[in-house]
Amino acid sequence: MVVEIHVPLLPTPNLPDGAYPFPWIEEIEDFLAGLEDQGNIEIFDDGEEHGDAHVFFITGAGEAHLLAVASRVATLPGVPADTFAAVRDNEAEESGLGRRVTPPLPAA
Repeated sequence: MVVEIHVPLLPTPNLPDGAYPFPWIEEIEDFLAGLEDQGNIEIFDDGEEHGDAHVFFITGAGEAHLLAVASRVATLPGVPADTFAAVRDNEAEESGLGRRVTPPLPAA
């Protein structure tokens, strides 16, 4: 099982001219890498753009725990609203086809 975290690809408002418009991507990557280093989750694949979202892929724990991580991601400072999770089989060929779950989710 894989949980996809779909974050709308919206630029961060009020950034200085010339600044990278999506600093939250690196912040989420760092957050997930920290959890992976602690052994709480595994990053299934590199994040990627899918439609109008940037998608992060996590696995390595039960569904409730992975959804709790997705909920924490959705509430990180600067992460755009309307972030959601999708639960899918790790054999699925395409992103975004799993069962959609909208945070906030109960803590695991």
